Amino acid sequence: MRRSMLFLPGNTPNIIINGDALGADCIILDLEDAVSPDQKDAARFLVRNAIMQMGFVGCEIVVRINSIDTDFWRADIDAIVPTYPNYIMPTKVSSASVVHEVDSYISEVEEKHDITNGTIKLIPLIETALGVENAFEIATASKRVEALFLGGEDLTADLRCKRTKEGHEIEYARTRIVCAARAAGVDCFDTPFTDVHDDEGIEVDARYAKSLGFSGKASISPRHVRVINTVFSPTAAEVAYANLVLEAIEEAKAQGRGAISLNGKMIDAPIVERAKQTLEIAAQLGMEGAHINE
Repeated sequence: MRRSMLFLPGNTPNIIINGDALGADCIILDLEDAVSPDQKDAARFLVRNAIMQMGFVGCEIVVRINSIDTDFWRADIDAIVPTYPNYIMPTKVSSASVVHEVDSYISEVEEKHDITNGTIKLIPLIETALGVENAFEIATASKRVEALFLGGEDLTADLRCKRTKEGHEIEYARTRIVCAARAAGVDCFDTPFTDVHDDEGIEVDARYAKSLGFSGKASISPRHVRVINTVFSPTAAEVAYANLVLEAIEEAKAQGRGAISLNGKMIDAPIVERAKQTLEIAAQLGMEGAHINE
């Protein structure tokens, strides 16, 4: 279950050691923007040792590596892949060729360390206009790709526009990435809401991201994790309604019908599919009453 993804700078040991206690479904250990060039080696060493020794119980591990136009990314992969992170996040991915290059090098490192090929998955970070336009090709470039991730800050710089709380400037990119990810059969994650003190704003932004179809949302502050988890979790009422939907459609099948009315609303295949999705998420979260009648 990946509702919340929390960025943690790769050069902050006092923060990293508490990574699994911050409530996020995933932690993103950052070797890129959060780390200055003169600290890259130290951060890489710290992140490698933290993954090997800390365990990080109850959350998945993503490592954001440096972009392939730098001298750092291969060293990042050399150090991190042998520690078995769940995901590598390549940055500034603008085309399928970037995914191919990262995929190929990870395969070399996996082979070198007797790791089954394809074990380490990818979550490409899309943060350029070209990347947005090539989102589907990126999502389908490798079997390693598990999700797409939108980076709003770098994207707006590339678009030459101002990044705002309202986010109208990235609306096209958001919908494009959601459509590309769903068409490719992978997840998609929304960019962080960067005002860490705006508790109302993060909830509004998270609910909007969910309404577009995002699987979850990233955060740069532990303060936002609880809100994101709440927004991307079904409510008890939604679980109860989903169960009613499945019960109703079973009744329709018994009557030889493809649709049936529930509380005055017609229940047909798309509504049933959404109900199943709700119950699948609820089941992963261990929510009471989350079951799917087969």
